[in-house]
Amino acid sequence: MRHDPLEELQELLDSFDRLPAGERRRLAEAMRGWIDAQGHPEPEPAAELPGRFGMIGASPAMEEVFGVLQRIVRTDVPVLVLGESGTGKELVARALHEHGPRRKGPMVAVNCAAIPPTLLESELFGHVKGAFTGAHRSRKGYAETADGGTLFLDEIGEMPLELQAKLLRFLQEGEVRPVGGNTIRKVDVRVVAATNQDLLARVREKAFREDLYYRLAVISIQMPPLREREGDIPHLVHHILQNQAEEGLPAARIEEDALQALEAYSWPGNIRQLQNELTRASAFARDHCIRLEDLSPEVRAAAGA
Repeated sequence: MRHDPLEELQELLDSFDRLPAGERRRLAEAMRGWIDAQGHPEPEPAAELPGRFGMIGASPAMEEVFGVLQRIVRTDVPVLVLGESGTGKELVARALHEHGPRRKGPMVAVNCAAIPPTLLESELFGHVKGAFTGAHRSRKGYAETADGGTLFLDEIGEMPLELQAKLLRFLQEGEVRPVGGNTIRKVDVRVVAATNQDLLARVREKAFREDLYYRLAVISIQMPPLREREGDIPHLVHHILQNQAEEGLPAARIEEDALQALEAYSWPGNIRQLQNELTRASAFARDHCIRLEDLSPEVRAAAGA
């Protein structure tokens, strides 16, 4: 005898109605959880990934970076971080701050390329009221805000020459003179600078002060590009996908052929480009699984090559 599905559903609903209120509520919550799980699977437990100082990696190139950090993290010397865009230079600055003697102080990051040259001095060293048009009140600069902590100067190669002399004086004397002011303030910060440019070439071109270069580059750390970090891409992929799931994006897995394609690609934009690729692929993935066809054409082409 065949059963009518509608009759069976009605019987189930009638049985549900006869349950005590508390039982109905618990059953309804359990059903909602089951339905949600079908559309949004729970992310897999976070895997233990290799790395140190808040950075992921086990390649020889990254082990070299970790070794340098281990030796200098407890010092206060200026550090110059070199590397292509997207290699994680700010992560090095944060590692030096968070694992060093100034971790209880502030860390202030300044992108020298994002601030117009006419405003950069005021942003760094502050200004007094009336120093220029629009200066309606006095304002502390980033250097003074970072007092007791770390000042991270990103894209230092973009700093105008006239401001480089003032930065050099600040590094030598530890003093800040706000724009338009006469008062000198003592500031105690650790300076970490970063650039994707060849600063020695800029020195030869007279576009960067030689004395400032050697003042900043007491210790230099070269961040390797992603294409030179053999074996690190699978670890980075799983780390990025875990972070995406924690931020509320659909939890995604990745098939082996897609992962191999990611490893074969050269990543001119480095880790930042890899993050963007995985975010886009996760959005288009069916059943929350990234397949080869979900990757961008240039990555698939590298896999074919």
